[in-house]
Amino acid sequence: MSPVIYDFVAIGLGPFNLSLACLSSPIEGLNGLFLEQKEEFNWHPGLMFESAHLQTPFMSDLVTLADPTHPLSFLNYIKKQGRLYSFYIREDFYIMRREYNQYCRWAANELDNIAFGQCVTEVTRSEKTDCYRLVVRNTKDNSERIVYSRKLVLGTGPSPYRPDCCPDSDKRICHASDYLYQKEQLQQQSSITLVGSGQSAAEIYYDLLGDIDQYGYELNWITRAPRFFPLEYTKLTLEMTSPEYVDYFYALPQQKKDELINRQKQLYKGINGDLINEIFDLLYVKRLQHNFTSNILTNSTLQGVDNPDNTAQPLTLRFMQNEQQQAYELNSQRMILATGYQYQMPDFIAGISQQIRWDDHGRFDVQRNYSIDQKGGEIFVQNAELHSHGFVTPDLGMACYRNSYILREILGYAPYEVEERIAFQQFTAPTKTGGNIRAVEPIPLRQESASTCR
Repeated sequence: MSPVIYDFVAIGLGPFNLSLACLSSPIEGLNGLFLEQKEEFNWHPGLMFESAHLQTPFMSDLVTLADPTHPLSFLNYIKKQGRLYSFYIREDFYIMRREYNQYCRWAANELDNIAFGQCVTEVTRSEKTDCYRLVVRNTKDNSERIVYSRKLVLGTGPSPYRPDCCPDSDKRICHASDYLYQKEQLQQQSSITLVGSGQSAAEIYYDLLGDIDQYGYELNWITRAPRFFPLEYTKLTLEMTSPEYVDYFYALPQQKKDELINRQKQLYKGINGDLINEIFDLLYVKRLQHNFTSNILTNSTLQGVDNPDNTAQPLTLRFMQNEQQQAYELNSQRMILATGYQYQMPDFIAGISQQIRWDDHGRFDVQRNYSIDQKGGEIFVQNAELHSHGFVTPDLGMACYRNSYILREILGYAPYEVEERIAFQQFTAPTKTGGNIRAVEPIPLRQESASTCR
C-alpha cells in the first residue's frame, strides 16, 4: 500500500503556523498536517500577567486580515463565548494576552489538521517518492512513525536567549519566559536584578515593584540600551508593517539590512508608552509611603557572572557602563534575563541541509516568497526571516499576509488576496518621471563636504 503523501507538513505550532492551519483548513483538495511536540497550545504562559494585553489590534488575529468572514476569527470566538457585547462596550482594540491565548487554544481545538505531542526527529529528502520523509516520535509512548510530504513549513520559532556568561545550570538565574513560575521563590530573596529593557522586562519590573514594600527586596533594573525606548506606534510608522516595506527592505543589500535591524529595535522591541508612565507613577507613589531600594541603570552591558560554589552567597554581576567605559559590580541573590529570544536551528535540519540555501553568516537565505530551499518553493519558514524581510517578521499583524503568500506558493493560485500595496507613503526613491518628481543620477558626495540641507 502506498504511503499517504501530504501536500505540506508544518512543523511547530506557534501563532504563525496556527494561523496557517486555520487558513489552510477550508481549502478544498489541500492536504496539510501540523506537528507540534508540546501536548497543547499555550502562548508565553510564564508571562501571562492579569493586565497584559497585545500590542497589536484584535484584527491581527489568526485569520481576519486574510478573510474577515472566516469562522475562526476572534470576533466569532467571543460571540460564541457570549462576550461580544462586553467587548463592544469595552471599546478597546487591544485584547488581553490571556484572552488571545484562550482564543488560539479554541481555534486549535476546532481543527482536525493538528497533531500535538509529535516531535520531528529527522527529515530527509526521499528520491524514491520525490518528497520529504519525516521521522516523527510520539512524546507519550516514544513510538515512531514516518510521514511523507511534498513541501515543508518550518515554524519551530525562536528560543529564550541566555548570554554565554549565564549558565543554564545556575538555578539562581531564570529567563523572563519562566518568570511567573519563579515569582514566589524570587520574592523570598533579599535582592533581584532584572536585565533587559523590552516589554517583558517592563512588565516584570512593574509586577515586582508593586510588591516591593511587602517583601522588602532590593530591585535592580539594568539595560545596555541608552534609554527605555517606547514602542513607536504612530500611524505612518505602522505603515512600515506593510507589503511595500517588506519589498523595499528585501531588495536592500544585506549589510544595509543588518544595519537597519540594529537601529529599528524600538519599532518592534520597545515598551508600551502607557506602561512606561505607569512605572514612573508607581515609583512616585511608593516613594511617598515607603523607603525602598530600586536601581534603574541604562547603558550597561552584562559582562560576566561570578558564581560562587556556595549558592547561599549572592551572584556577583559585572557590568560595563558603555558611554563612560566604567566597569562596576553588584551583588544579587537572583537574576532575571529579559534578553529576548533567538532563532535556533532545529536538529532535524541536518538531514536536509544540502537542500537549503544559506547566506554568508550561516543563516537561512530566505527568498522573497519565504522559501529557503534550492528550488525556491518547497521549504518555507515562519518568523525566521528577520535578517531578510525586516522587523515586521515577528509582528502578529503580518501573519495573515505571510500565510496568504505561502499558500499561494504551495497551491499555485491565491486562495486569499495577497495585498501588494496598502501604504500612503512610498519607501523607495522615485524611479518614474511624473509631475514635479523625476529620477536623476546620484551626485557623488565629497568627504570634505558632508553637510546636507535639512
